[in-house]
Amino acid sequence: MALLLPLPWIMLRVRRIAEPDGSALYLPFAASIEVATVAATRPRGALALLTAVWALMVLAAMRPQWLGQPLPVPTQGREIMLAIDCSGSMATEDMGGASRMEIAQIIAGRFIEQRRGDQIGLILFGTRPYVQAPLTSDIAAVHQFLDKAVVGVAGPQTAIGDAIGLAIKQLRERERTHGAPVQQSVLILLTDGGNDAGVIQPLEAARVAARTRLRIFTIGVGAAAQQSLFGQTTGNTELNVGLLKKIVSITGGEYFRATSPEALAAVYHRINELEPTPGRNQWLRPAAEWFNWPLTLALLLSVPAAWRMAERF
Repeated sequence: MALLLPLPWIMLRVRRIAEPDGSALYLPFAASIEVATVAATRPRGALALLTAVWALMVLAAMRPQWLGQPLPVPTQGREIMLAIDCSGSMATEDMGGASRMEIAQIIAGRFIEQRRGDQIGLILFGTRPYVQAPLTSDIAAVHQFLDKAVVGVAGPQTAIGDAIGLAIKQLRERERTHGAPVQQSVLILLTDGGNDAGVIQPLEAARVAARTRLRIFTIGVGAAAQQSLFGQTTGNTELNVGLLKKIVSITGGEYFRATSPEALAAVYHRINELEPTPGRNQWLRPAAEWFNWPLTLALLLSVPAAWRMAERF
């Protein structure tokens, strides 16, 4: 826009060169305001006035701004439900000298601490599912509820379908509360068995979850099944891998297998990569527009020029 500043001077030069006898080039704008030929009183003042008006208009077109101090921009995180299996088999100590439940509490607790900015909820399930912590941004409270969970608190069996159904119910209630569809909702379901209890079939619950935009990640925990020389089978033989893989294929999630504390930590790290937390370093610099000041001054100074044009006509 600054390149437009010499435009009136260029127009005058072109007119003087191309119209020496007054017939080669006709510029009605320049002729009407008597810039080229000044015969009236105070010609220099009129020229200076028009120059100032033009410069102020170009300055306004440059859009001057005053930038304020950078301010953090709040971002909306994900809504994540954690469903932790508390059935009797979670007391099995086959993951580094600790029970499956204890390892799940430690690793999932670390995952929770990394999800600042998200809404986290906790469901404990066995024969029946329970909401231990509704969706909340108070991740410290969710972490405490997880640490206090004990094996068998929800019954000895495993109701995977009912746990998914309860997560869907929680998200639907939140949707009704906010009056808008829930976005970026995730369920991370950790279990060491198959579905042997409950009312809702897991695959039917997964189809409903897909319709409600709930993405499900499933984690199978427990040492890998092995057969000894004497024919005895050790490790987790009750895990229904096929069922967990079908659930994630319906909802667009992923299935993970964790046979050790290190493997479980790697699983949660992978989920962190797939479902990143909202950026914490997003900033905004508020800008105050100043173009109205030179524009207003240009309009005020153009009044005398308009008056001179009216007198001429």
